[in-house]
Amino acid sequence: MKLNMKLQHRTSNREPRTRNAGLHSDLFKVRGSEKGSVLIIVLWIAIGLVSIALYFANSMNYELHAADNRVNGLAAEQAIEGAARYVAYALQNFATNGAMPDNTQFQCAAVPIGDAKFWLIGRDPSGGNATEPYFGLVDEGSKLNLNTADTNTLSYLPNMTMDFADAIVDWRGTNGTLSLDYSSLGYSPKYAPFETVDELRLVYGATGDLLAGEDRNRNGVLDRSEKDLNGNGELDPGLFEYVTVYTREPNFHADGSSLTNVSTASTAQMRALLQNANISTSQLNTLIATNAAHRPYTGLLKFAVAFRTAGMSADDFSRIANDITTSTNVYFYGRVNVNTAGADVLTALFMGLNNGDQQTATADAQTLVSYREQNPANLGSIAWVYDALGSGNATLAALQRGDYVTTHSYQFTADIAAVGAFGRGYRRVKFIFDVSDGTPKILYRQDLGRLGWALGETARGNLVAKDTAQ
Repeated sequence: MKLNMKLQHRTSNREPRTRNAGLHSDLFKVRGSEKGSVLIIVLWIAIGLVSIALYFANSMNYELHAADNRVNGLAAEQAIEGAARYVAYALQNFATNGAMPDNTQFQCAAVPIGDAKFWLIGRDPSGGNATEPYFGLVDEGSKLNLNTADTNTLSYLPNMTMDFADAIVDWRGTNGTLSLDYSSLGYSPKYAPFETVDELRLVYGATGDLLAGEDRNRNGVLDRSEKDLNGNGELDPGLFEYVTVYTREPNFHADGSSLTNVSTASTAQMRALLQNANISTSQLNTLIATNAAHRPYTGLLKFAVAFRTAGMSADDFSRIANDITTSTNVYFYGRVNVNTAGADVLTALFMGLNNGDQQTATADAQTLVSYREQNPANLGSIAWVYDALGSGNATLAALQRGDYVTTHSYQFTADIAAVGAFGRGYRRVKFIFDVSDGTPKILYRQDLGRLGWALGETARGNLVAKDTAQ
């Protein structure tokens, strides 16, 4: 009996233990599951924090590059300001007596200013089909003046129409003569002289193709990003390339003293002038008689032709060329510089004056361009036009009927592009400089950065190669 009671007691004692063991096992399983969930949550939180850290690190990286670009942009802007002062210095020293500064006299490409560099985007004087930009100044005297050129002359410019030439003359006239519906454009015509070339955008009938042609970034070459619309493999620029409003030539010496007016000069004044040419007494008397027979003169070219025909050499004429005038005007406006004008501008000028055969005008224009390329030392005076075209030439006769051409220029474009360190922060600003009063001054300033990269592939490649090397 006692034994049975002990066994029951032991059995009763074991049952709770068995139940407690099951409870412990279940509790362990629950706690293990909780630990796994916590681990997963911790991992997600860690991943989230890492992602946030990477996001902010990437943002800071972008901000670093943006700040670097802003700094380089500021450096490029300051380089442009420095370049403008540099151009003013070059003009002060090299653009004397209306001479066109040679790009070998000062630096024009990749000029360093601190960590930045600047370029002067110019035009190739040879007029060839360049594939890379030419660097130098642009002579405004090589273009037709919008305020003086007539309809016929303007109409013969490349990529031009007679209707738009008429609209240009109508826009600048004191009162309109054409029935052009400016009301549909939301403004009235100006009926006053052009103040800038970009004012052409307001003239009735203006289009991007007409004004800019294929040269959308206006750097003088057909870039890969620009379309060759007519498929001729050459750049066909628009009207912007051929016109200006900034041709003003002073009718006095740089120090303000007067020139000798050969149309009204006395015999004594002519004798004093011609003695500077170091000619013989007999030739001096012949030239004084020639002057008396041919004056008054319509312009310097007519005077030059008369004296060259009378036997005065080109060298002797060049010795007096900068001391003479044929007018009492204080300034001359709209003259074209035959030393720098391209064949297209010269052809349009000749057609406007002579209204003859365009093939002949084109041939005469090319004759002048070829002559000055082959005889760069003979361009000291307007007399070289007579030597190039020859006596009896119809174009030469037309040019003598007025005062249309010159060999001097006093207004220049400095189209300045700049980049900061590592080729970043590209900026571009165009300046028009005037030296007609002796001291260079800026007449006009225009931001052209919106037109995009204009320095060509070679400059880009050089900048990228330098970045890679560093």
